Amino acid sequence: MKNKGHLIPYITAIITNFIFGFSFLFSKNALSISDPISLLAFRFLAAFLVMTVLIMLKVIKVNYKNKPLKWLIILATIEPIIYFIFETFGLKKTSTSLGGLMIALIPIIVTILAVFLLNEKPSLKQSVSIVLSVSGVMLIILMENSNDTGGSMLGVFLLSGAVLSAAFFNIIARKISNDFTPIEVTYFMMFLGAICFNGISIFNHIMDKNISTYFKPLENTTFIISVLYLGIISSVLAYFLANYTLAKLEASRSAIFANISTIVSIIAGVVFLHESFHMYHIIGSIMILIGVWGTNYFKGVKDYSKGNYTTIVEENNII
Repeated sequence: MKNKGHLIPYITAIITNFIFGFSFLFSKNALSISDPISLLAFRFLAAFLVMTVLIMLKVIKVNYKNKPLKWLIILATIEPIIYFIFETFGLKKTSTSLGGLMIALIPIIVTILAVFLLNEKPSLKQSVSIVLSVSGVMLIILMENSNDTGGSMLGVFLLSGAVLSAAFFNIIARKISNDFTPIEVTYFMMFLGAICFNGISIFNHIMDKNISTYFKPLENTTFIISVLYLGIISSVLAYFLANYTLAKLEASRSAIFANISTIVSIIAGVVFLHESFHMYHIIGSIMILIGVWGTNYFKGVKDYSKGNYTTIVEENNII
């Protein structure tokens, strides 16, 4: 098939956000047993250990020699470290609706940054599609939490940090994709995440004088299952696929797929947690899917004769 290779980044983007969508279930279960920092500590420790074993067995390989590690360190510091800290504590300080609305802004921020930093200029129809997809997310969150009016300026500040962190992650991951393989990027992210969050967790236990309870969450089977999903599938596999996607697709087009995770979270909640399902879920989901399709169907094509991106409409032939 002529365009078979062109399909792979779209498939990996969809799989990635299905995984991230289901991670809500496992995070919710784990957080009923442990605090957020402990969960993040074990999550990234599990991810790092699994990838280290695979490297030792030569199933995968990494090579950082003579490569620009400065950018890799910056990337891994931004996400997972800064992003998860901002998001975790930001959501504690704001309403669910406000938090969701700000996180939904990530694709738009990525698109704006990509114009200036990567010279990736979306066409008018792409821009409209991006706004439509984000609007679908906003509709669902606003209707779901119409009675939730809590919030604080500190929470808004922290969530703004999470949005900017995720946006810059997309930009930098795209930028360094020619220097590092997706596996190398993912492994370093898991390494730095494991070091940072376990360091914070150990420090907290020492300050609370209960270091002996550090491994206590692992006595719970539900917590272990959650950590395995979040550490191996949602961290190792999903971030590998995300980094692969960013190596193949423009940052603005890759970021818009993140809104699919909203739909997956809703379906997972209905099926597994028996949560309610309303008409606005259907309308919002349709808006998201049309927006994702439009963003990738109407893509800005680079005009090499002029040295910039034009707004030529190109049929992707992916459906």
